[in-house]
Amino acid sequence: MIITPLDPAELSSPVAVITGGWSRERDRALLSGRTVAEALDEMGVKTRVIDLAGPRERMLDSLAEEELAFLAIAGRGAEDGRLQGFLETLGVPYTGSGVLASAIGMNKIHAKAVVSAAGVRVPVGTRIEPRAIADDEAARICTMLDLPVIVKPTNEGGSIGLQVTTSVESLASALMYVAEEELMAEAFHPGRSVSVGVLEDQAGVVHVLPPLEAVTPNGIYSFAAKRGTADCDYHVPARVSPETMNALQDQAVTAHRALHCHSYSRHDFVVGDDGLSWWLEVNTLPGLSKGGNLARMAQADGISYELLLTHILRGAATDRRARP
Repeated sequence: MIITPLDPAELSSPVAVITGGWSRERDRALLSGRTVAEALDEMGVKTRVIDLAGPRERMLDSLAEEELAFLAIAGRGAEDGRLQGFLETLGVPYTGSGVLASAIGMNKIHAKAVVSAAGVRVPVGTRIEPRAIADDEAARICTMLDLPVIVKPTNEGGSIGLQVTTSVESLASALMYVAEEELMAEAFHPGRSVSVGVLEDQAGVVHVLPPLEAVTPNGIYSFAAKRGTADCDYHVPARVSPETMNALQDQAVTAHRALHCHSYSRHDFVVGDDGLSWWLEVNTLPGLSKGGNLARMAQADGISYELLLTHILRGAATDRRARP
């Protein structure tokens, strides 16, 4: 993929870097926002950093004055279509995917249904009934899925709240929190944790980055591993066969298109010892720190961090209406 360097003259006004927010991924968002703003400043692009968790009464007036928003933010209220819809109402162009892809992609159950219908292999899963008795719900799930079973929130990223349950008792214990948030149960597939980045230009032409493999001591790419607080090694490209590599890249593009993502997205898979891959989720606003997965994959493909940000920034001019 050829990305020409950014000429600051392309931009007629400062770029609003929207970051922070109030989700459980606030720390990741702040890291992305700080790194993006610093890099853009070094590229000669004027920026104005806006923390979405700032005073609400001033947020409307502040955002309404912006001419272009770079979304360096994640989690609920930011990655689920609400921020995108708000910016569209204000008429402010923004980076990343639109309302449709953001809303569906953030809900793992809905996203899996769409991606599965497009022919991509996904783990079997079920929504956990919030009004059910934990023991009864655990028994129901175990009639559908073999142990171990993954329990996780349907609307969180970064593996937040993910639990691997190995018995009916531990599953029932995990379901005790169901009243507090919407959860889902999913078949557990052991294997390699692999991420695939997809870049798309304004003409709709996609470019797939070399897949990244994350290796952790217990085989689970957990919240702690993604935050750098647990041991994790990375391999780019992932250590899989050429056939599996091609399948991963094809499935990532299929998922990107099925969800109507735009400009860029990152897709997480697990790859079994037999080479079969299972699509887990999409990140419509993946982390943008220089040590993050997307930046690692881009660097391995010869795309510098500055060129990656240039691609994302230019994507704000994308027509996000759903393609037929």
